[in-house]
Amino acid sequence: MSVVKSINLVLPEDTVYLAGSSIDGQVILSLNKSLINPIVKVELVGRGYLEWNEEINADKDYSRDIVCNNKADYINKTKTFKIADNWLGSGTHTFDFHFNLPDRLPSTFTSNIARVSYFVKASCASRELILAKQKKYLLVQGTSGILKDKIQSQYPLVVEVDKHIAYHCCFKHGLVILRISLEKNTFAPGEHIIFTTEIDNQTSRSIRKVVFALYSIILYLGYTVRAERRFLEDRNEVMRLESKTKAASFEVTKITSMFPLPKLLSVSSMSIANDIMEVRYELIGTVYLPWSMTTVVAKVPIIIRTTAVGIPED
Repeated sequence: MSVVKSINLVLPEDTVYLAGSSIDGQVILSLNKSLINPIVKVELVGRGYLEWNEEINADKDYSRDIVCNNKADYINKTKTFKIADNWLGSGTHTFDFHFNLPDRLPSTFTSNIARVSYFVKASCASRELILAKQKKYLLVQGTSGILKDKIQSQYPLVVEVDKHIAYHCCFKHGLVILRISLEKNTFAPGEHIIFTTEIDNQTSRSIRKVVFALYSIILYLGYTVRAERRFLEDRNEVMRLESKTKAASFEVTKITSMFPLPKLLSVSSMSIANDIMEVRYELIGTVYLPWSMTTVVAKVPIIIRTTAVGIPED
């Protein structure tokens, strides 16, 4: 029979921890019999890793694949519990622990290229070997590391795109103006992005379909085995909204739309000098004109930022 019956980590379920906040939990250790000189500890670990394959000399006969990867360590804290008389009797023992998260952290993140993860690991060991352990992953909302992310954030933003359209076998022409406006372009995870779209249809055909999408544009930084820097850009659709409308000819149609942001989201970053990736966001509105086999597209930069607990906005 094993000395350790079970070891359990007790943490709040589905909690999203903001960088700079604290983590409080318990380690519950159940023993079948007495244990002398036990080592009971809990660790908080946060790390990031990315990897992708890249083909070099693709235009030549001697092309080959190389692996690009990178990693980062964000947290590594350990608490070893003091045990009176270096002895634990049979039964259940409870140990309370407390960790403070650093103020600057990236968000929990997973893609087919990269992973940023945080976890708490509890273990019980003798002097010779580990007797039991348990690991639980955490959801951590990262914070903005660059204060200039706030610049131009609290002011109205308007993006306007116009396009001359040929239709009816190019015998007719008209202008379509797409205008997207926001009261601000900086948001925190969990907020709602509310925006207004105006379609000025100066053609004789109606417009029936407008699609809005929020994209994340991630620039990964990796290194080859020869320590050569490599970059890879990846675009992902975060959310999508299709609006069925009837923008009549020679009229201006107004649409108000909303995107509810997830509570856990990577923050926008302006530099990858000290990290493994850079994150940007774009709100893209697309007006479909099937009768002319073309589209009108407007792109609005969106900034996602948060402030760590205890750090003022200004």
